[in-house]
Amino acid sequence: MAPGAAVLAPLGPVLSPDERRFFANADPWGFILFARNVETPAQLRRLTSDLREAVGRDAPVMIDQEGGRVQRMRAPHWREYLPALDQMSRAHDPLRAQWLRNRLIAAELRDVGIDVNCAPLADIAEAATHPVLLNRLYGHDPETVVAAARACAEGLLAGGVLPVLKHIPGYGRASVDSHKALPRVDVPRAELDRHDFAPFRALADLPMGMTAHIVFSAIDPDHPATASAPMMRVIREEIGFGGLIITDDLSMEALSGPLATRAAAALAAGCDVALHCNGDASEMAAVAEAAGRLTPAAEARAGAALALRKTPEPVDIGALAQELESLLSKAPA
Repeated sequence: MAPGAAVLAPLGPVLSPDERRFFANADPWGFILFARNVETPAQLRRLTSDLREAVGRDAPVMIDQEGGRVQRMRAPHWREYLPALDQMSRAHDPLRAQWLRNRLIAAELRDVGIDVNCAPLADIAEAATHPVLLNRLYGHDPETVVAAARACAEGLLAGGVLPVLKHIPGYGRASVDSHKALPRVDVPRAELDRHDFAPFRALADLPMGMTAHIVFSAIDPDHPATASAPMMRVIREEIGFGGLIITDDLSMEALSGPLATRAAAALAAGCDVALHCNGDASEMAAVAEAAGRLTPAAEARAGAALALRKTPEPVDIGALAQELESLLSKAPA
């Protein structure tokens, strides 16, 4: 039987007996972790091991470890990184620095049993981009964003961690925070194709992607991309993204209605996997039931993604860290 079409999150740093029983029964495709789940490397290794043991397979374990503000694993146990936009402007060789940063992040993740990172971001920084997103981005034009996102993905893959491209099909024009409200973009379709969607078209070969909770009125004025069948057709057929599509967190306030309704609407629109992040047991149960099992097409895409997990080649992590530090140091006078 196929796994459940959900990615779910434990509530705390230790898997409770109730959670273990629930995950064993629901059999989610994977798990996602947050700062509330993170204490020490040893604790995190136990948690990731217990999650996989609960479902009886090598399930993917995800995290948002972009660096900067969105970084769930922090000092003193893990490195601190600049916001991505700051690093891109500061580094002597921005693309090499981007690869190094993500190769180092991958090493830290693999060390504690995490094998999927919710990065890169291919949203384009705009004048109106909400501050919650702006300094997480890589650049103000499609070409810069594509090159930096590719470097990020390659750094993660080299370290044995699968990248998740976000936020498909583009969140850069959002002037409100989708954690709190639903952004709406009212620009012509031709401009979306030329600008907003261009990075995602160039990165359509990546194994997984995460949706944006945002309305594009030129395509579907009534539904956010996550729950829009017309938008999903654009993503698959015109942008050409063939990987596994995971929703952004269904508990975000950009969406409305009960969690089960949100999950069902997203999968009916064409998403493959429903993501629920807050660890609330009753909400998880509703999402898991509404999501059901992976469809055969989703299971094939999931399998193709997981086949890219590999054992990282040995590298000198200290030397990579030193090189990154050098690239971020002030230029000689």
